[in-house]
Amino acid sequence: MTRVVVIGAGISGLSTAYAIETLAAQVALSVEVRVVEKLDRTGGKIHSIHDSGFLCEWGPNGFLDNKPMTLDLCKQLQIDGQLLRSDDNARKRFIYSQQVLHRLPENGPSFLKSPLISWPGKMRLACEMLVPKRTDGVDETLADFGRRRLGAEALNKLIAPMVSGIFAGDPETMSLKSCFPKIHSLEQEHGGLIKAMLKLAKKKKAEVKEGKVVASAAGPGGVLTSFTDGIQELSDGAAKALKGEVLTEAGVQRIEKKQDGYQLHFEDGSSLDADMVVSAAPAYAAAAMLEELDDGIAALLRQIPYATMNVICFGYQRDKITHDLNGFGYLIPKAEGCNTLGTLWDSSIFPNRAPEGHVMLRSMMGGGTNPGAIDLSEDEVRSRTMDDLRQIMKIDVEPDFARVFRHRKAIPQYTVGHAQRFAEVREKLGRHAGLFITGNAFGGVGLNDCVNASNLVAAEVVDVLRQRVD
Repeated sequence: MTRVVVIGAGISGLSTAYAIETLAAQVALSVEVRVVEKLDRTGGKIHSIHDSGFLCEWGPNGFLDNKPMTLDLCKQLQIDGQLLRSDDNARKRFIYSQQVLHRLPENGPSFLKSPLISWPGKMRLACEMLVPKRTDGVDETLADFGRRRLGAEALNKLIAPMVSGIFAGDPETMSLKSCFPKIHSLEQEHGGLIKAMLKLAKKKKAEVKEGKVVASAAGPGGVLTSFTDGIQELSDGAAKALKGEVLTEAGVQRIEKKQDGYQLHFEDGSSLDADMVVSAAPAYAAAAMLEELDDGIAALLRQIPYATMNVICFGYQRDKITHDLNGFGYLIPKAEGCNTLGTLWDSSIFPNRAPEGHVMLRSMMGGGTNPGAIDLSEDEVRSRTMDDLRQIMKIDVEPDFARVFRHRKAIPQYTVGHAQRFAEVREKLGRHAGLFITGNAFGGVGLNDCVNASNLVAAEVVDVLRQRVD
């Protein structure tokens, strides 16, 4: 029986282990899969905390249903019956600009009517059709791409807040190709974003006329989806479905190459032998484990920075909040000079996030543009968050409930050169038979991306297993 050890019991590790077990069973391969985790629980950044009737998401609060990966995993785990789609009103998203909350335009007519972008800014956006595509192959930053194709105002009021909302990142350092590969491809294939939208809309119209079912051409779309008791139901379901053992409080210190496989050395002095190893740990943790085995891989992994993040959950009695909470929440451009990156109206997005008669607001502070926020005292974090809520939502009362969660290494940053670094990591991994790496530090930070990467690496593992048997 082949022994496979997966390092890390976040959603990447758990879904990788589950996929290996499933694929191996389909081709009648005998495999024993173990998951080892440094923390005393499974889930990684996924952690749904129930406190005083409130449900606080420590990390991500759901996934978009426009891609099949996570939905398919839920079906396999037989937890799809507990899936919970976000409220329709949560489609309303806002940008705070010039001391006003502006609803994010969803189509051409609403964009023209919106005061979020000035008329000179709208004219600059319209000129995007005249901007030639970039052909020099340079790994362009999101900021450079935004200024070049859409103009400075669109960058500051639309692109930068979106980047902070997804990656907690700084668009001046983030790679377009790695963060938004689809947008990069649209420019390369169609010559520009507006040209791409027009061509794809025309193609969609023709295919609909022919009776074909096609996806929308208007961006990522999708409905945010979770579970009644929080997104942790996903990681809990994956952990429960595994046939192999899950060892918590088992931090791997280093990975040693043996003649017939690998030996994992743990922080408590114990060890574990494996024929194959999959690291689903954060890049910096994987670097430490691989330092003695391959310092080249370790050096590349250490070049992947992580953004810090404070997550602040405030609960209020509903009748104390005069502001309309009919929506998803808002993001804040850096130029507004606020303390927070934005606030989600969690109890408006999903039910069961606050007790009857109460609401839950979840704010984010820090990220790539404000890394020092992680070192603020809890009182200071709360005070600064309340300052923003007072300014933006006119909330003058103290919260009835408050929790602050700190992430010193929250989200990996796909900075310029990221794709090349990952390609070099994969090339160097080829020298170590039976060693694999996955996780959100490489091919996307969302849950769908993590599950997709897990499926791909699991297929690689099983292919190698079949070759060994043959």
